[in-house]
Amino acid sequence: MSMIFFACVVRVRDGLPLSASTDFYHTQDFLEWRRRLKSLALRLAQYPGRGSAEGRDFSIHFSSFGDVACMAICSCQCPATMAFCFLETLWWEFTASYDTTCIGLASRPYAFLEFDNIIQKVKWHFNYVSSSQMESSLEKIQEELKLQPPVVLTLEDTDVANGVMNGHTPMHLEPAPNFRMEPVTALGILSLILNIMCAALNLIRGVHLAEHSLQVAHEEIGNVLAFLVPFVACIFQCYLYLFYSPARTLKVVLMLLFICLGNMYLHGLRNLWQILFHIGVAFLSSYQILTRQLQEKQSDYGV
Repeated sequence: MSMIFFACVVRVRDGLPLSASTDFYHTQDFLEWRRRLKSLALRLAQYPGRGSAEGRDFSIHFSSFGDVACMAICSCQCPATMAFCFLETLWWEFTASYDTTCIGLASRPYAFLEFDNIIQKVKWHFNYVSSSQMESSLEKIQEELKLQPPVVLTLEDTDVANGVMNGHTPMHLEPAPNFRMEPVTALGILSLILNIMCAALNLIRGVHLAEHSLQVAHEEIGNVLAFLVPFVACIFQCYLYLFYSPARTLKVVLMLLFICLGNMYLHGLRNLWQILFHIGVAFLSSYQILTRQLQEKQSDYGV
């Protein structure tokens, strides 16, 4: 059973969200706790390294060192030791991936959203791997918590930054962050057009060859797949360019690999120039996908 529902990385000095997990729950209670986490993130500089705020169903835990803090919304059944062990692991992963200069110069929310891949892996590990396999890490954190207990915050503490005291102000339910990509460039449009053209050529040749293969022989099945797999890869490249997707780099590499292998397999049905054209378009599309960044729709700097 999942005990860690949401995690994010924020900059301590101003509460700027640097990255967050993209799998969100949408119950009203959970959205209210996300709003509380957002309020608390703006005031992390006021608190020591570790702290917790607990409610009936959820709890917020945070751990900070230097200018980077990791925060999580967990089930109340999640032991504090496990929550802080998770946050410390996340902190080490993030600071190992990005240097302090990049973190300090970040000017837009979720500038390192690709770190979501690591958040998901670490979150899955702590949610589904047995505690016995993490025994040494948990014991270390437990000793640290005995020596220096985390600060305990009340629910009012998590509300004060938004001017909400004792529940008298109407509740504002915040939706999950919505992201959009940066504007499409002229070169990006060209890559889309060329990719669609390559996909159409692959589909036409693949369908034609499939009809012929069903009537004549089954030895051509490999060639049919060599046309249809790059067709799917080209369409998926267009999707990756237009819309954000987690693990984008991995998906781009896989699509590029499928296109290259498919075209190399078709040597004989395509001449060298045709193969180089398809592979060149695939490389151009991959470059455009990886260089097109995210924009944040929200006007504030909330998590």
